[in-house]
Amino acid sequence: MISTLKESLWNQFGASIDMLKNAIEMQPEQRWHSDKRFFYTAYHVLVFLDYYLTYPVKEISSPLPFTITETDLPAEALDDILPNRIYSKQELLGYLNANREKCRQLISSLTEQKMNERWINEWGKNYSLLEMLLYNMRHVQHHAAQLNMMLRQEINNAPDWVSRVVN
Repeated sequence: MISTLKESLWNQFGASIDMLKNAIEMQPEQRWHSDKRFFYTAYHVLVFLDYYLTYPVKEISSPLPFTITETDLPAEALDDILPNRIYSKQELLGYLNANREKCRQLISSLTEQKMNERWINEWGKNYSLLEMLLYNMRHVQHHAAQLNMMLRQEINNAPDWVSRVVN
């Protein structure tokens, strides 16, 4: 049963990451620096993909540095991260590929006991590791859909649906 669960989880989480990758790749190079909303959304989802895959939990970080803005908003608004610069499409795709492999390895290492261990951060998120993986997958898919919508609005095109991971 656990092997079926791990295989299914990777097939769907990997597909979500591949959909994100396809959207980033489709963004025209000439729009990369001018469409800050697209760039920021892609950057945001990659930083949090990385963070939510970090187990045991550590302070949020990224190989592509950012600044956390000070706000009076609740902890759920922590997504107010500002990249230190506009990173190239290739830099984001490299980060995406590293996150994809991190996700694959985490899922392949799951045991029944590990799935039930707690993913708890300083802002009050307290989930089983399995639930955090599902939460993270939903977050990736949510933002992949936003990027696809932006592509449809701006270039009247968007990547196709990915039903399951290829490898």
